[in-house]
Amino acid sequence: MAALDILDSRPDGATVARGFEEVDAGCWADSGDVSVYAHRTYAFPGTQAEVAAHYRAAAKRDGWTPAPEAVSDELCFAKERTSLRIVFLTAEGLAEDGHGSRPDLTTGAGYSISVDSFVNSDVEAGC
Repeated sequence: MAALDILDSRPDGATVARGFEEVDAGCWADSGDVSVYAHRTYAFPGTQAEVAAHYRAAAKRDGWTPAPEAVSDELCFAKERTSLRIVFLTAEGLAEDGHGSRPDLTTGAGYSISVDSFVNSDVEAGC
């Protein structure tokens, strides 16, 4: 999962956020369902609309389609049994995750990009 090209795709000016230099990847199991995942976090000085436009185009080029259950403004895509999601970061969310005050991620459009897939399961990847 960590090697997927879409994780390294980013709008011009976006940088890997300090403290998030490595792709976070792993797996978890719950009640027999196994999921593999990978995500990256970026700081971007521009707008959320610019990030959204970049990923809508990049996802389409890479064969991802908007997830059927995603609401129109949600950035969630599907490809086979894998989902791709872009989530904009907030100061509150960063604090809840133990990352404290991060103006580099809460000004402009700090965001994370995640991919995940269920393995050996009937669970469909989705939003």
